[in-house]
Formats: sequence, C-alpha cells, structure tokens
Amino acid sequence: MYTTVRRYESVTNPMEAANRVKEGFMPLISKLAGFVEYYWVDLGQNTALSVSVFKGLPNAIQSNEVAANWVKANLAQFLPKNPRIESGKIVAHKASRAGA
Repeated sequence: MYTTVRRYESVTNPMEAANRVKEGFMPLISKLAGFVEYYWVDLGQNTALSVSVFKGLPNAIQSNEVAANWVKANLAQFLPKNPRIESGKIVAHKASRAGA
C-alpha cells in the first residue's frame, strides 16, 4: 500500500474546509482506482492534514492531481497556500480489528 500526505497551512476557515472535504472531496477520491482510505485531520492553529491510502503508487500520485484540481475549484478561498505533499510506500501498518 502507498500513502500520500498533504499538509495545508494558513487555513482560513478550518470547519468549513472540513465540511466541504466531507461532502465534496471524499466521495470523489473514494471512487479512484486502488482507493483504500482517506483522512482529513485538523491539526489546530489553522493547519490541516490530508492522508490518502491507495493500493499502488500510481494511484496515490493520481490522487494528488485530483486533489489539486478539486481544491482549486472548491477550497481555494480557504487554503491560500499550496500544500506540502509527500507520497511513499507504507512499510509498517497495524489496524484494530474493530476499526476506528
């Protein structure tokens, strides 16, 4: 599995950004090939983190393009800075049997 992490700083309205991600982006990203899971994390201090998990690296990289286009069209007013993006192979993982 592979992940891509996007860190957004200077988020002007974290609550509205989260709502838009839930309602608009999550349905979109979950339809991409190789999708496993997605998280939007409010780190406080007007910073958010997006974590996407995919079965393959090409899928994870494609999600960055989809995210960039969606953010430009739907969240640009709340995310004034370009995110820092990292992608890589998951080399250790543990999940609870009951889920989150």
